[in-house]
Amino acid sequence: MGIAETAPVIETPLVRGYPLIGSVLGMAKDPARFFLDCYREYGPVFRVKILSKTYTVIAGVEAANFLGTREGKECLRSKEFWQGLVGEYGATRTLTGEDGEAHKELRDIMRRGYSKESIKGRYNELISITDRSIERDWKVGQPAPVLQAMQYMVTDQLGSILTGTAPLEYVQDIRTTILYILNVLVTRQRPKFLLMNPKYKKAKARVFELGEKMIADYYAKKGTKKEEEKNLIDDIMDAHLSNPRVMPASDLVLSLTGPYVAGLDTVANTISCFVYAVLKHPEVLARIHKEVDALFANGRIEEEDLKKIPSVHGAIMETMRLYPIAVAQMRTATKDFTFAGHKIKGGEMLYIGTSVPHFMEEFYPNPEKFDIDRYEKPRSEHMQSGAYSPYGRGPHTCLGKSLAEVQMAISMARLFYRLDLELDPPDYVLQTKTAPTPGPSMEFKVKVKGFRH
Repeated sequence: MGIAETAPVIETPLVRGYPLIGSVLGMAKDPARFFLDCYREYGPVFRVKILSKTYTVIAGVEAANFLGTREGKECLRSKEFWQGLVGEYGATRTLTGEDGEAHKELRDIMRRGYSKESIKGRYNELISITDRSIERDWKVGQPAPVLQAMQYMVTDQLGSILTGTAPLEYVQDIRTTILYILNVLVTRQRPKFLLMNPKYKKAKARVFELGEKMIADYYAKKGTKKEEEKNLIDDIMDAHLSNPRVMPASDLVLSLTGPYVAGLDTVANTISCFVYAVLKHPEVLARIHKEVDALFANGRIEEEDLKKIPSVHGAIMETMRLYPIAVAQMRTATKDFTFAGHKIKGGEMLYIGTSVPHFMEEFYPNPEKFDIDRYEKPRSEHMQSGAYSPYGRGPHTCLGKSLAEVQMAISMARLFYRLDLELDPPDYVLQTKTAPTPGPSMEFKVKVKGFRH
């Protein structure tokens, strides 16, 4: 009998909150800790009030595993949470907001472009792009604003690799558009009148301008590329021309600019936290320096060389555990169902707290410790069922997971190979922001002491 069938039905508790605003403060301060504390006190199912709305939360390994079951797929859908974004773009649908066959159609179109296959044979090109970003944004003797520098690096990388162009002049416009849309229309943490702000309207217009440029560039180069040279943009545009029902013209700007949206709010946040965590732990920094010095000793690298930097991979995985971007996934109940003895009604809005196990000592001994060896055999703590969900769970698991893993490993290996960095001040404690998604504050800076290589 699965957890969704457990009987008898019990009353779902409402988390204690403040009048009018409910649990807004707890969610805003540290959503990962908030969901963990609620799970400890109330169990795997509870309700939270956010301003005027009440949401059901299912959390823990129970919820993480449920997302991957057939019943989970049948009982949960994504559409409502993403409909505001779709409407704001004048589109009909987006990959993150579709389920079932419609989701599979879009995923099939974009799978190759978002996979690590898109970067196969181009690792040294990625290194060159990273070097270019380092030399542009990390000045010796000056404090480097880490998150901002990472956003430019990621845009440069994803633009060059996935789309064939690096629109650095649009980074701030993309960032502003993401912030407003996610805060107002997706996570609903801010009121809708903010979409009238001229700053947002100008940024959104610039993102549309970028999308139209990408479309024009595709047509200018159409018919000149070999199949193996095609990228994500070619796959999306080819699908539009061959099957406009699946990829209509109205959806092109949203789909084409998607890689930048994804990178700025996931990869950039994660590798910024990586920089902090590694610099905070000198013993980890020493191990990484030893590995990356050996990795780049002969210049060019090949795919198999990435196996030679286990400390980098371990530090990335530990960063994603302690500083998860996907704290919770948002869903709507497709129909009535029972989860862990609680009745959930069709149409209810839910948060799925998949990151809760990241901070539980039952799965990760001394969970607050930055321990990059958790993932090596025989420990393999992340392999426990439902215990590790940095890329989400279920049908909507991040499509770019394999690409992101390569991108982050090469970027961080190269950054720590080239630069001698330190926290500024040395005892700095990372300040974070939570809206629209968790990540380091834009104020986080490090001192660039010099070049190591």
